[in-house]
Amino acid sequence: MKRNGWRVALELGRVSNLPTVWSNVLAGMVLSGHVHEWGMALRLMAALSLIYVAGMYLNDAFDRDIDRRERPERPIPSGRVSARVVFAAGYGLLVSGLLMLAPMGWRAFASGALLAAVVVYYNYDHKANRFSPLVMGLCRMLTYITSALAATGGAVPEAVWLGAMVLLAYLMGLTYVAKHEQPGKVMHVWPLLGLACPMLAVLVFSPMGVQTAPCLLAFGLWTGHCLRMVFSRQRRNMRHAVGGFIAGISLADALAISVLGLSPAVATATAAFLLTLVLQRKIAGT
Repeated sequence: MKRNGWRVALELGRVSNLPTVWSNVLAGMVLSGHVHEWGMALRLMAALSLIYVAGMYLNDAFDRDIDRRERPERPIPSGRVSARVVFAAGYGLLVSGLLMLAPMGWRAFASGALLAAVVVYYNYDHKANRFSPLVMGLCRMLTYITSALAATGGAVPEAVWLGAMVLLAYLMGLTYVAKHEQPGKVMHVWPLLGLACPMLAVLVFSPMGVQTAPCLLAFGLWTGHCLRMVFSRQRRNMRHAVGGFIAGISLADALAISVLGLSPAVATATAAFLLTLVLQRKIAGT
């Protein structure tokens, strides 16, 4: 890398979004009933953060030709780093994340390996693939499942499956918006219904507890705020909307955790949401 190597590395990895990975891990563990194993949680957060950052590196490497036309300020088209270096770093980080998962049981490792494969496939084919929102959603879904498998020693409780499916729907809506960031407007409204799934799941399947109500309100207000940036003619800002929806992943995690009434975990996931917003001011999240 050339000058400002650390800045380039952080920008390539979209590290501002890492708190959403950490809240995913926390939610996966909470829903599996193993929230107090903090050593395991920290190792999982580190491993899955490496896989996430690897995916972001590979995204820039595979999209380098498109970025030359649409986003010339990105590290590769601006000449701050070569595609070969980014490819090498991306695959190296991917392997490092899998090596960290290896001691956590073969099922967790297998799930992590599947996650890594989906990450590579998404980055290779997402521009031309109409099902890319589903593929991206599977990445976050597998984060829940990998965390649960590691925490439980090989089981995925029903609550984890439900939470993972809800997160899948949310990510499909988010990714649909992200795919239309450059055109500046979405083509259809119905793919955005997935963004409401965290709220609908709680309203349908869970009683309204003391912690759930404020989490539901916070998630609804934030999602509405981001949707306003998507549809408002005067204040439309697709890039900020996508960044906001990404930060909202942690609010969705907090909402899922609140159903079980675990105040420290809810507070931690909420803090991850706020931290993501702060970091996105320094490092672009998209």
